[in-house]
Amino acid sequence: MSSPTTGVQASPPRRAGFWPAAVAAMAMMLLGAGAQAAEDNALSSEDKACLECHQKPGLAKTLGNGEKMSLHVAPKRFADSAHGSSGCEGCHAEIDINDHGKEPKPIASKREHARGMMETCRDCHKKTVKLYEDSVHSALVKTGSEKAPICSDCHNPHDTPLAKEGNGHADPLQCHQCHEKIAVALKDSVHGQSEDEALVCKDCHRTHNIKAASHGDHLKGQCLSCHRDSAATHKAWLPNAERHLEAISCEACHSPGAKRRVNLRLYDVASQTQVTEKVGVPQFKRLAHAADEQGKGLDARALWSLLQEFNNNGSESKMALRGRLEVQTGEEAHRLGAKAHAVKECDTCHREGAESFQSVSVSMVGPDGRPLRHDASKGVLTSVESIGSIGGFYAIGSTRIKLLDTLLLMALAAGILFPTAHFTVKWLSKRARARQAAADASNPQE
Repeated sequence: MSSPTTGVQASPPRRAGFWPAAVAAMAMMLLGAGAQAAEDNALSSEDKACLECHQKPGLAKTLGNGEKMSLHVAPKRFADSAHGSSGCEGCHAEIDINDHGKEPKPIASKREHARGMMETCRDCHKKTVKLYEDSVHSALVKTGSEKAPICSDCHNPHDTPLAKEGNGHADPLQCHQCHEKIAVALKDSVHGQSEDEALVCKDCHRTHNIKAASHGDHLKGQCLSCHRDSAATHKAWLPNAERHLEAISCEACHSPGAKRRVNLRLYDVASQTQVTEKVGVPQFKRLAHAADEQGKGLDARALWSLLQEFNNNGSESKMALRGRLEVQTGEEAHRLGAKAHAVKECDTCHREGAESFQSVSVSMVGPDGRPLRHDASKGVLTSVESIGSIGGFYAIGSTRIKLLDTLLLMALAAGILFPTAHFTVKWLSKRARARQAAADASNPQE
């Protein structure tokens, strides 16, 4: 087409979106090529040689106990994982590529293989493994538990996310596999219903050095790490707030529908820590059953006898019982309500026959970290014979010792009657002397 004025051939109109689209297409091609190059660079030639077989989805090995163990490794997921840069040899240095697979290597079970590989984890994760070895999970493994988690139960070694991409922590769903009921309770609680600030397991229990909830007071510390003003806010309305926070677990008041109990925990007086039973030296159950021959629960005298047995049974330091009011189950401990529903009425506990003090147990930390318990009679809280064993646990109005009440009333009565009698006798005597003096004055000759 020619211009009507110049006769010059006009250029066809350009499309406005052509160049941006072209640039975007080229960028995508370059990024794709870069990603492919990055993927190729992440895996060494040795790794690729391994994956020629191990990338096959159906690759598996039959173990000694009949289990099928998958040997499949997804190349890209492994390359993108925290272990991708270490390569196959990083964890499997003992394998010789030249004869690998030619002679079958016997493996008893998945569990046995996973436990053996934990030493390989230790090579790079020394601090983390040390934390784990101080946990309740490790203690359970040492006592023969087949369910307690080990490294690979929570971390897929061929697909472990980088810390910057996935926080480096195990998915809470791994915890839920064993703690299903607790997971449901947490989901329905005030901590689980918040969309923005919902808690997950590791927020309170940490990831590797997990302790049994009944061991010590570390979970109270976790509560206070978020609720930092709790001590001050409780002091504003709760009499003797410090003592309440010391002797009562948080959930005892903040899980209002829960059943509560008094847990008399065995403590080392010198170190102020809970006593843990040694592996291979079971004594708690033996001594508790010996003290409670009829199985009706330890009474005050049996409780005193049990405490003396522990102190005389080769103990290096003195032991004592320390009472704590707590909820009875893990589900109740996670079913926390909103602040408005927390227990605030004093007579919930401070009255005769309060439900909170109807269940009593004596406990000691077991070798696997979990508590060993034996029931005690609720009467131990109100018996004069318990003063020497649990004298430090006393709730006004509910754990009153009637004999002490009687003695107190007698002391009060004596405190009132004796002075009254003294002053009465003194007054009468003075009055009699005055009358006698008046009589003598009126009869001087006599």
